[in-house]
Amino acid sequence: MTQFLTSRRQFLSTSAAAAAACALNSGASLAAPTQAKKPILMKLGCQTAPTDDTHLKYLARYGVRNICGYPVIADGRLYATVEELHRMQDLASANGIQVDMTTPPFLASISVDEDQHASIMLGQSPQRDRDIEDLHTLIKNCATTGIPAIKYNLQIVGDLRIARTPGRGDSTYSTWKLSEAKPKTPLTRAGVVSADTAWERITYFLDRVIPVASEYKIRMALHPDDPSIPSPGYQGVERVLGTVDGIKRFIKIQENPYHGLNFCQGTVCEMLANPGTEIFDVIRYFGTRDKIFNVHFRNIRGHRDDFVETYPDDGDVNFVKALQVYKEVGYKYMLMPDHVPQAANDHAGLQSFAYDYGYIRGLLQSAAELS
Repeated sequence: MTQFLTSRRQFLSTSAAAAAACALNSGASLAAPTQAKKPILMKLGCQTAPTDDTHLKYLARYGVRNICGYPVIADGRLYATVEELHRMQDLASANGIQVDMTTPPFLASISVDEDQHASIMLGQSPQRDRDIEDLHTLIKNCATTGIPAIKYNLQIVGDLRIARTPGRGDSTYSTWKLSEAKPKTPLTRAGVVSADTAWERITYFLDRVIPVASEYKIRMALHPDDPSIPSPGYQGVERVLGTVDGIKRFIKIQENPYHGLNFCQGTVCEMLANPGTEIFDVIRYFGTRDKIFNVHFRNIRGHRDDFVETYPDDGDVNFVKALQVYKEVGYKYMLMPDHVPQAANDHAGLQSFAYDYGYIRGLLQSAAELS
């Protein structure tokens, strides 16, 4: 009898434990499953030159692991050879850095009056066709070496600023105020360029470049005109790539996944009446269409026609919110500082860039933890 009671107690005890375990398991199955963190695909990047050992070590020091690189190009060519691209990549790799983008030694953000290779935006054939062929060669060489993107500009008057304004501490901020701007000359050597003429030249270029980029799977990233200028333009030139509507039209000229933007957030903010509230929907528009191939992550204080360029935490745009919007749209390429403040004891803005690297890196790490 005693043996029976002992066995019965063991049975009941075991059954109770099993029941409790079942209840716990049942409860666990009813609870909401733990969701895995959504990875942050964006990377801290930089486009500062030169891509030499000293500068690469500086970038690595501050956690920059992805860059737009500048190969050393011999003989005045408008494209880098495979060997020149490989040399740049090997040097970057030795410092733990990957080259995610490069740029040709023309199609820069300067005035055609300074540019020795301006035939594309001057509409000068047959030279523009030869320059486009050189760009085809760069595209093919990037494909061979595994550099997936090229950034470029299509400008006539170049970037415009009027002065430097006192900023935080002893820094100064680059400043634009249209009402005080004084052109160097009434016209550039391009003469009067209407909106229709500008679009014809842009379309001519895209029709001959984007199909080649698509064939070789190289993303072509255009930087918009900086800054926005209302009609009738500046120095006789309508800046058609200086408005949100203009860059919307630009991406529709070629319906191609390799045709998109070097999305300068600062420049786009300079197009807006209220950047602090309007920029987020602009990011969503281009981001949801996978047209953002690189981001210049910089801030301004002010608005269209009147602004200064600030540190990322000293402008009108909330960078925490901006980063969340890039994450929301699935942006997966570089975020890089640009047009940093200057100071007398900060050679080439290296201190300001280092501050921005840390700021952006901190935002990315925080966003990853909160995913």
